[in-house]
Amino acid sequence: MNTGITAGRAAWLSQLPEINQQIYKIMEPINISTVQFEHRSQDKDYNLSKIENLCIEAAGQGSDIIAFHECCISGYTIANSLTESELRDLAESVPEGPSCKKLIEIAAKYDLVILAGLFEIGQDQNIYNTYVCVDKNGLIAKHRKLHPFIHPALTPGNSYTIFEVLGWKCGILICYDNNIIENVRATNLLGADLLFMPHVTMCTPSTRPGAGFVDPDLWKNRKADPTSLRQEFDGLKGRKWLMKWLPARAYDNAAYIIFANPIGMDEDQLKNGCSMMIDPFGDIIAECRKLDDDIVTAHITQEKLTDAGGCRYKKARRPDLYSSVLGESHNSEQKIAWLADKAN
Repeated sequence: MNTGITAGRAAWLSQLPEINQQIYKIMEPINISTVQFEHRSQDKDYNLSKIENLCIEAAGQGSDIIAFHECCISGYTIANSLTESELRDLAESVPEGPSCKKLIEIAAKYDLVILAGLFEIGQDQNIYNTYVCVDKNGLIAKHRKLHPFIHPALTPGNSYTIFEVLGWKCGILICYDNNIIENVRATNLLGADLLFMPHVTMCTPSTRPGAGFVDPDLWKNRKADPTSLRQEFDGLKGRKWLMKWLPARAYDNAAYIIFANPIGMDEDQLKNGCSMMIDPFGDIIAECRKLDDDIVTAHITQEKLTDAGGCRYKKARRPDLYSSVLGESHNSEQKIAWLADKAN
């Protein structure tokens, strides 16, 4: 690869935020796939087989990287009904556990970088909601969810996750992590231009208008009546809510967002998928739209990172005005509406 910099390219680089300038010298276009599928709670063999089948599809589409949803290997909402002992039995070490070893095997077989989620037992014996990135050579990175809530025994992660894949700087934030806008901006300012956002979200009650569960019978009857299910999935219970905020995370930070979310039943909850990729302009460039397992692939190029307005806005920042405000002491408090309703 020729990494020499012409005068024009040097001028282009000079317009970038200083923290990011080095990585743009070697970044080449890549293809990324995002996926939605219906996992089975606590059935790792089944879920890994689904992951492998979708990796075959991604490889056939010329993909370099494939991203799956939060806890796609173990199942997610099931954790809310488990004892701590049962959750420990479900969790694994990373990368020494069998699931990570299988992911690395799949990555080598199809020459892919794979991102997927599971519950982890750390060397400190704490339990984490973890998302891993692997390739044929092994573990590249892992992120521990900063704001877990599905089980009280989960320990929050305590750091941002920045790593490089195929010349691109990447970051990971899991589900609720992305609700705190400071997490997204901090990850981006640390160098990440590809932001992987694995979720298990939407179609749950909250205080916002239009929120609520979706009737599982609509999923069972989707072939005979796709219209009623699509109306629920695309309305305020689902996609319409997502569009209130997800494109803004990409636009404000001039970053690519790779969003992955399950479709179908997650324990007793129905999820609506909508896995998608959003470019630095805040535009959707690929989206899963099937009422079934699905995969889409997008071509990612570096030019949008500096053409997008967010690049200019980051350069115009005035940390002297708000660094003391953002750094003020604060006690973190999480209240999950649907969990509170379930407890009552």
